Amino acid sequence: MERVAFIVEETGERITCMLNPEHIVQRRIAGLAPRRSGAGIVAGPARSDSPLLHTGGGRTEIELQLLFDVGLLPPPIVPPPPSPIPAEGGAGGPSEVELGELGPTEPGSPPPAAVAPPPIRRDVRDHTRPLWQLAENSANGGRGVPHVRMVLGKEMNVLAVVEALAERFEQFDASGTPKRSWLSMRLVRVPDPNPPAPEIPVAVTIPGAAAAEAAAAAPAAIHAVIGAGPSPAGGPPAGGETLPQIAARYFGGRSALWRWIAEVNLLDDVIWPEPGRDLIIPSAPENLPTEGPR
Repeated sequence: MERVAFIVEETGERITCMLNPEHIVQRRIAGLAPRRSGAGIVAGPARSDSPLLHTGGGRTEIELQLLFDVGLLPPPIVPPPPSPIPAEGGAGGPSEVELGELGPTEPGSPPPAAVAPPPIRRDVRDHTRPLWQLAENSANGGRGVPHVRMVLGKEMNVLAVVEALAERFEQFDASGTPKRSWLSMRLVRVPDPNPPAPEIPVAVTIPGAAAAEAAAAAPAAIHAVIGAGPSPAGGPPAGGETLPQIAARYFGGRSALWRWIAEVNLLDDVIWPEPGRDLIIPSAPENLPTEGPR
C-alpha cells in the first residue's frame, strides 16, 4: 500500500509521509445543542438528559499519529574524487570517450568536477515543516488554512483542513538537532466539490444464479410431479413423470430442455423428481439447444 500523502488542493503540491500511521481515529460530532430559553438552558431536576436541539450539520474529525526518523533514510552518497588527467595524455589517463562524458574542456584546464547529489536532510524538522505549513494562515495568502486531501491507498480520500498539530522531538545530536519526531495531527473534513468516483463492484457469477434470475423475471408455471418416482432399490423407475417428459409437455416436444428445468429448480442430475413436488416451469430460454437426446 502507498504511504499516506497530503495533496494541497489549491497548488497540487504532494506531501508524502515517511511511514504509514499504525492507526487512524475518525470521530463524528453531530449537530446538536442544548435547548435554551430566555432564562437559559432548558432543564429540570427530574430530567436525566437535557433536551437537545438538532441544529443540523456537525463535524467529522480525523486524528493520526505519524513517525518521522531520519535514521530510516539511506546514507549519503559520497562521489569519488575525479582521476587526475596527465598534461600530455600519457598512459593511465582517461580515453577520449571518458573525456567526452565529462564535457568539453579547454587545453590545460582542470577536469570538470563530478556533480554531487543533493544532500540528505538530517534534521527531522525539514521533513515535518511542510505539514506545519498546512496549519499556517499565512501559507494561503492570508485567506485561511489551505484545503488538503488526505489519500491512503484506494479506500481513504478525504478533503479536510488541518486544525491542530503537536510534535514531540527525540534523539538530539551534539548540536541539538532532533533526529526523530512523533507528529499528531487533527483534521476536520470539509465539503468536497469533486468527490472521488465510487468504484463499480465486479459482478460475481454464481452457478445457477442466472437461471434463477431469469426464471424469476419471466412468467413461469407450476407443475406438480405425478408418479411414484425411482424404485427404492435403485433399479429402473417404478413409474411416474421424468424431467424430459415434463419438458416435452411444456416446450412443444423439446425434451432436451429438461436440464433448464433442473437448473432453475436446483436439481443436480435428477431425472425422476420426487412425486408431489412443485416444479417451476420457466419460459424456454433463447440460448439453450432446442433438440437433444430424449
